[in-house]
Amino acid sequence: MIPLGDENPTRSFPIVTLALIIANVLVFLYDKLIGFGAPEALIDYAMIPCTISGQCEYQVPPITPHWLTIFTSMFLHAGILHLGGNMLYLWIFGNNVEDALGHFRFLIWYLLWGVAAALSHVVINADSQIPTVGASGAIAGALGAYFVLFPTARIRVLVIFFFIIDVIAVPAFILLGLWFLMQFQFQPGVATMAHAGGFVAGAATILVMGRDRVLRRLRRPRYITYRSLPPDY
Repeated sequence: MIPLGDENPTRSFPIVTLALIIANVLVFLYDKLIGFGAPEALIDYAMIPCTISGQCEYQVPPITPHWLTIFTSMFLHAGILHLGGNMLYLWIFGNNVEDALGHFRFLIWYLLWGVAAALSHVVINADSQIPTVGASGAIAGALGAYFVLFPTARIRVLVIFFFIIDVIAVPAFILLGLWFLMQFQFQPGVATMAHAGGFVAGAATILVMGRDRVLRRLRRPRYITYRSLPPDY
């Protein structure tokens, strides 16, 4: 199932979500059109688990501080499909979470979810020397937050089953629940534990903050000023 959109309107324009998408796209275009100096130079900005855990067999002085690669790797992608899939999920689910948390808090939590996802991957793969890139972990945090905040929101998904192609609407808890469970299947080249860790971090954030308390922000009436009224009001 491929998500196409949700039936969950927002009250405010998702400026942070859009800014994150633009930043990811610009970094990807820079990498593909100009490059980071050499093809292998991209590794300098990717997160390598053993450098974070200190278990690398050989330590080479890094261009980018090891801890900083946790953040720089969030804006790097291996290919157009990797980028496109991540940005699709970020746009569909991130805008509502941003609306509920507020712009600044959403940005901070997005980055922290990315950190939680990266550390989850490091814990399971402490001695790995394979570079990891992608915004998937941070976006998984947004998915976890959405799962708790809007479990019954309807998500439009594209379903392809042999020769049958259709668009149906399913509750968010079904789509995101299935997505979460799939992270425990072995998928070559995919940091599934980073996804799972990010998702749990996002869900835990809302549970600790209090779901009703977060949603209360969306229920506040939006007042208009006298000057904003039409002339004949």
